[in-house]
Amino acid sequence: MDVLIRTDASIEIGSGHVMRCVTIAELLRGRGCIVTFMMESLPGNLIGYVERKGFRVVQVFQPTDLCIIDHYGIDERWERTIRSNVKKIVVIDDLANRPHDCDMLIDQNVVPDYKRRYDLLVPKHCVRLLGPKYLIMREEFIRKRHLTRIRDGNVQRLLIFMGGSDPTNETMKVLAAMCVLDMNYLQVDVVVGSSNVRKSEIESLCTELGYQFHFQIDYMAELMGQADFSIGAGGSTTWERCYVGLPSSSTVVAENQMVATETAAMLGAVYNLGWHEHVTVDTYKEFIQLLLENQGEWKKMSERGIGLTQTTRPNPWVENIMELIKS
Repeated sequence: MDVLIRTDASIEIGSGHVMRCVTIAELLRGRGCIVTFMMESLPGNLIGYVERKGFRVVQVFQPTDLCIIDHYGIDERWERTIRSNVKKIVVIDDLANRPHDCDMLIDQNVVPDYKRRYDLLVPKHCVRLLGPKYLIMREEFIRKRHLTRIRDGNVQRLLIFMGGSDPTNETMKVLAAMCVLDMNYLQVDVVVGSSNVRKSEIESLCTELGYQFHFQIDYMAELMGQADFSIGAGGSTTWERCYVGLPSSSTVVAENQMVATETAAMLGAVYNLGWHEHVTVDTYKEFIQLLLENQGEWKKMSERGIGLTQTTRPNPWVENIMELIKS
């Protein structure tokens, strides 16, 4: 079966869409599908990364058995233009803010009324896979899940990851806060993606502070498994942290992260620092100092994250997609 995945990455868009689509592509390839990506050559794109994973990348649509779309800029208008040249269409979404002409929709987020919010946005025949039961998880996280530990709340190792592109410069804010604190007792891992425009500056500062710098890695689950706490951004990495029981804070760096972050915080699975424009160096400084004082809360957060992401089996959506292709 031929599968075409339409997605993009850029400095503004970030890397999350492409990263989860690579997970989807690898799992479908393992089921015998021939997977091609359709991506634009935007500043900060991950076309080279996708190609290194063994997938062909095109810029023009081509007829296919299945088209998977993970893109906030696409709705039913484009989907209808390709409908006659595809057998089935699958949409990955988490905004529920536009109509789709699709046969299946996957939204792994927990938000208010998540089971019904697509009712008027997709055709009646559309299969809806909604909620954390349908998390899109890389194999490294699934392996780490089996070895996961509930944290005791004591923070000795800190992970800092603000998304692949970090467009609002949160990493530098956190490091600036840590520069003025006595954090010598902490082991710190800082992760940045290839589309982060300040990666060289961040690397230099990490060297100066004695922190471990990690660039465009494929071992995130390993770092999450080793960490006691993570300072991060909203988005799909929120659920990855929960999945391996890692308590964390989230800074909302894009509007599409707002509702899911607020909901995760309400459920006690993350500490919401708020909208990035209101999160300053002093905000991070005060929060980092709190890490030593709220050990009981971080232990509870670890437990809640694991419970919220509990599934009977990992990536059950794979079977649903394969059934859709064959129907």
